[in-house]
Amino acid sequence: MIERGFQRKAAGKDWKIDKQWKDFDEISDNMKRAAVAAEDQSFLEHHGFDFRAIEKAIEKNAHSKKLIGGSTISQQVAKNVFLWDGRSLLRKGIEAYFTVLIETFWSKKRIMEVYLNEIEMGDGIYGIEAASQAYFHKSAADLTKHEAAAIAVIFPSPLRWSATNPTRYLRHRQYLIMKNMRRLGPLDF
Repeated sequence: MIERGFQRKAAGKDWKIDKQWKDFDEISDNMKRAAVAAEDQSFLEHHGFDFRAIEKAIEKNAHSKKLIGGSTISQQVAKNVFLWDGRSLLRKGIEAYFTVLIETFWSKKRIMEVYLNEIEMGDGIYGIEAASQAYFHKSAADLTKHEAAAIAVIFPSPLRWSATNPTRYLRHRQYLIMKNMRRLGPLDF
């Protein structure tokens, strides 16, 4: 967050870190479901790593200029909370170490709570409460399925995409996320 704050200042923008922590129970179940549907459908089953997703990303990235990630929600929490931005084997190795620690000492409920409170969801907007207020002028506890999917769809590129002004591509992805949300069944954190 601090790094992004300095990037904003360097770009001639005001310093902005819009963030308000919400406890797990203060976040809409729709948002938790949308995050799992969009980012890590096997979140409740794996122990920090989704080896099929990693393998798929490696195969695709070997033949494509557009890189995709295979990181789980747990890996993203490790990166966002403990590490720096960027791609390197050193950072990935340290990320794996922290992912093991997180999965060992935190519950899935805690991992999801931290994830939804720490990720960037717009320029200077961090966490689901700030995003919910910025995009829909309501508390994160009150997000509908449609609104939660609209926010989840921008997770991969929150500086480029908007939850309230989606492109045709994003509307299609939002539809797929909502479809996955229905398919997931109950999420027992």
